[in-house]
Amino acid sequence: MSEESRVPSFETEPAALETAPAPLEMRPPREVSLFWRTFFLLSLLLLGCFVAWLQTFRALEFEPRTLQSAQQLASLVNLSRAALVHSDSIARVSLVKTMADEEQVRIAPREPGDVYRRYDTDTLSRTVSAQLSARLGADTVVAREVNGKAGLWIGFSIDGDPYWLQTDPSRVELVTGTTWLIWLGTAALLSLTGAALIARLINRPLQKLSFAASRVREGDFNSSQLNEAVATSEIRQVNIGFNRMAQRLSKIEQDRALMLAGISHDLRTPLARLRLETEMSVHDLQAREHMAADIEQVNAIIDKFLDYARPDHLEPQRVDLNEVIDAAVFALGNAPDVVVQTRIPPDTMVMGDAVELNRVFSNLLENALRYGKNPVSGVAHIEVGAKAKDDWVLVKLRDHGSGVNPDMLAQLTQPFFRGDASRSSATGTGLGLAIVERAIARMGGRFALANSSSGGLAAHIKLPIAK
Repeated sequence: MSEESRVPSFETEPAALETAPAPLEMRPPREVSLFWRTFFLLSLLLLGCFVAWLQTFRALEFEPRTLQSAQQLASLVNLSRAALVHSDSIARVSLVKTMADEEQVRIAPREPGDVYRRYDTDTLSRTVSAQLSARLGADTVVAREVNGKAGLWIGFSIDGDPYWLQTDPSRVELVTGTTWLIWLGTAALLSLTGAALIARLINRPLQKLSFAASRVREGDFNSSQLNEAVATSEIRQVNIGFNRMAQRLSKIEQDRALMLAGISHDLRTPLARLRLETEMSVHDLQAREHMAADIEQVNAIIDKFLDYARPDHLEPQRVDLNEVIDAAVFALGNAPDVVVQTRIPPDTMVMGDAVELNRVFSNLLENALRYGKNPVSGVAHIEVGAKAKDDWVLVKLRDHGSGVNPDMLAQLTQPFFRGDASRSSATGTGLGLAIVERAIARMGGRFALANSSSGGLAAHIKLPIAK
């Protein structure tokens, strides 16, 4: 493979370690929360209903409003005509003035030279003009401007004399677009607020369930209890089932840890007696050394079981990464078949547990020493580097061995899994990398394995930086 792994890539480690993509940054796919999806769907439904309602209302309003406006205008013309016909000249002047002041209706003679523009700008105006002509006579003229003065002008006759009646055009206009926008905006605001409240009410139990599930995933069973007295029957049943499941998982976890710790502890005494008996009773030096090595191997296996059975919860503290790695390297001693090179910036501080981190790097170095030896020289050449990036410290530990089958990379951190014949023939429990992954997860970090582009296996660790 030309890259370390078939995963999303980004640069993490120093160039001295032949930096290649590290599978630590899992970019989640584009997604939307259930709250926003519910809110969006409710909003879309409400807005669609409002638009349909407005269109229906306007369509139903058009014809009645047209007929009503034409009828009112015709009545106004007829009443004005009758008042002018049956009043004397003195009263007629007073009547015309009163109509202009109080009703905004102006009566003026219609001259042959008047220039006017017909009232036919849209469907409403044309329909009103047709209705007025039908009610007042074919010689009726409806204009929107006369001699450059805008308004609603209706031309009619009184005893053969032509007149203009001017009134406010708003008498026949439909509700304006601004008014519709104000109504629609107010209704939409109220509806969206209601949709947000409904979506929040629907999603609140799911948010609590998601939080409780995350606490169970982290091993905190005591903080994952849900309310079993909610009013909604379906949510109550889900909460009860989840609480029972969490309780059973908690008991299973406690039993597992207790069983592993108990078995491991009980094996210590007979092993100590066997070691003493071997030293005292076996006279063959070579046989005694082999038996002692077997006993030490069993002790190491017991230690692995105890490490794997440790509780998941710990309190992160500031840890000097250089000190931890130096201590793990020092524990290897001066073995002739291992060379370790470290390139870590000074004062690199991370958030974690010093004991857990020492166990992590000890396991990784042991794994590299056991499986990462160069096939030609028989020496395990191990490189360790670190680099701070954003809120994280990215660590890479790699060997120059033969690497691992890419199909088995994801399974190497599973408990008791052994990758190939070389690993099967080696002594151990198959818990080393599983312990590493659990420890890193307990400290809020990430752990991944990848084949190096130039040969060997690389372990990538991502730890929170200490600020």
